[in-house]
Amino acid sequence: MDGEDVFTSRHYREQVSRHGVLRLKPIEDIIAQQSEDAAADAASPGVLKRRLTVRDLLGLGIGMIIGTGIFTLTGIEARNHAGPAVTISYALAGLIALLAALCYCEMASTVPTAGSAYTYAYATLGEIFAWIIGWDLVLEFALGAGVVSRGWSGYLKSLFNLPDALFGETSTVNVGGILIAVLLGLIAMIGAKESARVTNALVIIKVTICIFIIAVGVFFIRAAHYRPFIPDPVSTTENGRTGWETSLVQAVTGVSPSTFGVAGILTAAAVVFFAYSGFEVVANMGEETRNPQRDLVRGVLGTLGICTALYVAVCLVVTGMVKYTEIDEGAPVAEAFKSVGLGWAGALIAIAAICGLTSVILVDIIGMGRIAFAMSRDGLLPMAIARVHPQWGTPYRVILLTTIFVATLAGFVPLRALADMVSIGTLFAFVVVSAAVPILRRTRPDLERPFTVPFSPVLPIVSVLACLYMMMNLSLATWMRFLVWMVIGLVIYAGYGRRHALARRHDAGRDAMVTTA
Repeated sequence: MDGEDVFTSRHYREQVSRHGVLRLKPIEDIIAQQSEDAAADAASPGVLKRRLTVRDLLGLGIGMIIGTGIFTLTGIEARNHAGPAVTISYALAGLIALLAALCYCEMASTVPTAGSAYTYAYATLGEIFAWIIGWDLVLEFALGAGVVSRGWSGYLKSLFNLPDALFGETSTVNVGGILIAVLLGLIAMIGAKESARVTNALVIIKVTICIFIIAVGVFFIRAAHYRPFIPDPVSTTENGRTGWETSLVQAVTGVSPSTFGVAGILTAAAVVFFAYSGFEVVANMGEETRNPQRDLVRGVLGTLGICTALYVAVCLVVTGMVKYTEIDEGAPVAEAFKSVGLGWAGALIAIAAICGLTSVILVDIIGMGRIAFAMSRDGLLPMAIARVHPQWGTPYRVILLTTIFVATLAGFVPLRALADMVSIGTLFAFVVVSAAVPILRRTRPDLERPFTVPFSPVLPIVSVLACLYMMMNLSLATWMRFLVWMVIGLVIYAGYGRRHALARRHDAGRDAMVTTA
């Protein structure tokens, strides 16, 4: 289609006719930008470099997913919400993540770009929704890195018996979390390929240890520890929790606030859901993948399938080795092996956990950098921070700011509050991407789609509803923090993003061309 046909086509006139906060970023612009970048010289300082293979994507995805979900949250959610049925929580979260993953695969293969859900929203829902999801993704990745940095510090303390005042959840300033965030931020700035190499090495270590946990731990399972598999509901007033820790669905329906039981399973599933967000960072690497139409789909689905199987198996082993009321919240897997007399195995697992959590922090920082890069390139954030380093080929300024933010969170914000916020951010992103699939199919049926979601629009709609319901199982306090973050984001958009968006600057010229045509 030549330039004149583009500007006179019906879908293009419809897109440019939407001004203000609902303006769309035409798919043609996104695709053209990808083509220009792909044709640019490999040494060009202005573009991201296409260096990643499907193996690198699997490494990044698995490196992101296998971490806090297995090595930390298993204990927290078993003790506080679900008991041995935390296994069901992980399986349920994995199933819902699969629905969203299929939607990501269609969007990522159709529009392989940095920014993933942010870019998809810009092309289908409008600028204000793109800003909201972009701001949400910044929250998701930054807080995710903060969560895991604190978990990393806790395992380091467990392994080397370091002082509580500087490491772990009881510290006033978590020095260990700050140090690891800074170190990995520097690695992320050096380059995506270099980061992938580090991540791939760490992934091999922690997958091997996960298999070790399952193979050895199964011999120490006691059937009595599974009884009751789903503990009876306990009123939140009985276990010392406040009203703000009540889930939104319980508050709306008037059901008596409680933990454990079915409500506890759903709450735990909502909390651990963030651990499945690793496949999302794979979609974020579209501009740095050699064959994005093929490899992004393989990377997303392969990552999710491998990690879900490992999560469920490890949960069964840990809750079978230790009674859920006695599981350690700081280092549950390592302490489970120590409790059965395998101290050497506990130390080995602690080392693997440190490696696993290290890769998660690194990938989180990389993912947030790509989101902010995409927003800056569109003018919604200052374009100066999106500058790509001439040698490293990474948005180094964005990564530097990201690292400072993550280190601050890791040093001062408790792990549990961070984990809940990451979950609500992840689920919200999945809602947007799932909704974008049927919308884009209706508005742009002409686009080439290397991968399509089966049974659309039914499956994407089910994904939207499932994610929304999972969000409602998070606490009122989490919802309040999320809303405050979103209000801050809207203020920034109104004060800067809306006025500096490149799409706004282009509207007048495009409208003139459409009118002339």
